[in-house]
Amino acid sequence: MPKESIVARMANQPVVFDGAMGTEIYARGVFINRCFDEVSLINPDLIRDIHASYVAAGADVIETNTFGANRIWLRGYGLAERTVEINRAGAALAREAAGDAVYVAGSIGPCLRSNQLMVKERSGELADAFVESAMALAEGGVDFLLLETFTHVDELILAARSVKQVGLPVMASFTVDMRGETVHGRSVEDVVGELNAISEIEILGMNCGTGPAPLFAVAERALPLSAKPFVFMPNAGQPEEVDGRVLYLVTPEYFTSYAKRFVELGARGVGGCCGTTASHIREAARAVHALGHVKEFVQIRAIEHSQGESDVDVIPMEEKCAFAAKLARGESVSTVEILPPKSWVLSGMLEKVSVCDAAGIDAVNIPDGPRASARVSSMIAAMKIQEQLRIEPILHYCCRDRNLIGMQSDLLGGYAAGLRNFLIITGDPPKIGDYPDVTGVFDVDAIGLVRVANGLNHGLDIGGNRIDPPCGLLLGVGVDPCAVDLAHEISRFEQKIEAGAEYAITQPVFDPDALLRFLDRLETLDVRIPIVAGVWPLVSLRNAEFMRNEVPGVSVPDEIIERMRICKTKEDGIRTGVAIAREMCARIADRVAGFQVSAPFGKVELAIEVLADFT
Repeated sequence: MPKESIVARMANQPVVFDGAMGTEIYARGVFINRCFDEVSLINPDLIRDIHASYVAAGADVIETNTFGANRIWLRGYGLAERTVEINRAGAALAREAAGDAVYVAGSIGPCLRSNQLMVKERSGELADAFVESAMALAEGGVDFLLLETFTHVDELILAARSVKQVGLPVMASFTVDMRGETVHGRSVEDVVGELNAISEIEILGMNCGTGPAPLFAVAERALPLSAKPFVFMPNAGQPEEVDGRVLYLVTPEYFTSYAKRFVELGARGVGGCCGTTASHIREAARAVHALGHVKEFVQIRAIEHSQGESDVDVIPMEEKCAFAAKLARGESVSTVEILPPKSWVLSGMLEKVSVCDAAGIDAVNIPDGPRASARVSSMIAAMKIQEQLRIEPILHYCCRDRNLIGMQSDLLGGYAAGLRNFLIITGDPPKIGDYPDVTGVFDVDAIGLVRVANGLNHGLDIGGNRIDPPCGLLLGVGVDPCAVDLAHEISRFEQKIEAGAEYAITQPVFDPDALLRFLDRLETLDVRIPIVAGVWPLVSLRNAEFMRNEVPGVSVPDEIIERMRICKTKEDGIRTGVAIAREMCARIADRVAGFQVSAPFGKVELAIEVLADFT
């Protein structure tokens, strides 16, 4: 079993639940007139296979096949006397598939149908049924109890208070329609307010009932009212009849776009209900795991630069490097992002950098293991550029792969080797990359590492020991002007500036209005460091959809997708992508300190074409 409780895990990072169970059982040939809960007894391999598919897809939580396994529902199949056996079997199969890393939620559905009345006289019978199922699930090894798809709020509260005696965390999930109302007409605001007051409930949720977009609209109303972690599990849209078959038509990509939005809005968990499959969860898991904190970061206390600083000559920004001097003078800068290679051969990368140098580009950005990929060390690549060419490298440096001692050593070593320009980022978690089982270190996030580097610039290391003479590192950071939770993003940006950041480069921006609104917000807060706009020239519709659905922190508006969709040829797609990028640059040129243009698929000529007239 996982070491920390599901509630503690959600406090540190969002989790991904699995998808539909009933949909998958039906897809494997079990007819709907059968008791799906009994399948755990009569065909355990089928249930085991479904659980395994969700674990392989990257789910952090899988649910037992016990949604209808209460004595009252099982009575209709003549299985009431096997209630405990079915629940224990369902829990054991999920536990086996989950292992020690994945949580198991004991699924408990309502005893009442949505059209039945909740009458006080039945309270005792219902409570006994919930407790019987919960105790059997606990004996089978579940980590917490999930009360799901409830339409009667009173029944949900009764269930929560009843099963809490088992001693496991309780999640209470209810169902609303597209208007945000239960089938009995209660608003989501009313329901959340009541459930928040129930001490036996630790986690709230909404599942089933509707697809991702309508549920997101309800989530926007519900989340500000919740004092507890919230989980959202929409259906894969509304079922439609196609050639005599009932199908759910929401694609994994569309589902994932909303999974990201739920988390960015503040949800601590996302998953799928009816119609969702392992394909939906696989895509969602890759995206969501890139959005959450991997673990609690080491807290780096502010270094008191005033102590013993009178004899330390801190290097002014304008004297650190040519790029810094240009920023300090308020002149527009130009950079091109070029990936280091996946092999040890650097000649191809150096040729591309040379083209940028000849074109008069100020600097080249060298990413550090983007999307958790293994490439030639960005520091070695930057050093080779500096040795062989005039153009200045901007070394991306992420916190994922090294502990704090190693990072401080790299900062000192890089400075000794002549590197001056560091763009400090937290880094993508390993789960989204090619090596999902690799452990991320993440001793600090970008805020903490900027503070460390700024200490070195003031002649002090992380232990307060003197560094004489001090370093002169130019400290850049990343920022996302299109973040859903813009207040949180601005708060972190302010912390980065307080820690010592001297300029920022944005995530690739495809919505100039969003960037301008972000800059307006910064001006009201008097946040005054140069901001370089990230620009990505799209090359195809597929590229646009990948950026929208797969790259953390990037938002591609619908109108951009449509412009790329109507492109008929590869060449037309490239021309349109460059045109979009240039239009955006022209729109924001007078508000930013310059542009960082990515070279899609290594095509530096496209980046240079975008920068023409802006260098």
